[in-house]
Amino acid sequence: MADKIQKTMTFGELVRNFPESAPILAEYGMHCIGCHIGISETIEEGARAHGLSDDDIRNLMTRLNAKAV
Repeated sequence: MADKIQKTMTFGELVRNFPESAPILAEYGMHCIGCHIGISETIEEGARAHGLSDDDIRNLMTRLNAKAV
């Protein structure tokens, strides 16, 4: 089964389609998507801008998909 949330999704798509993802994003320091990450940037771009490693991004995606309704 494919993941519902892909790291190539934009923050706009994520927030609109999976609002329950907000607490997980906050745990990874991405609670302020308006700071310097645009809503049209991908989850991966935002994660990298916040200094997340490849392992952190994999963990983030696993957690987001486990929470996705």
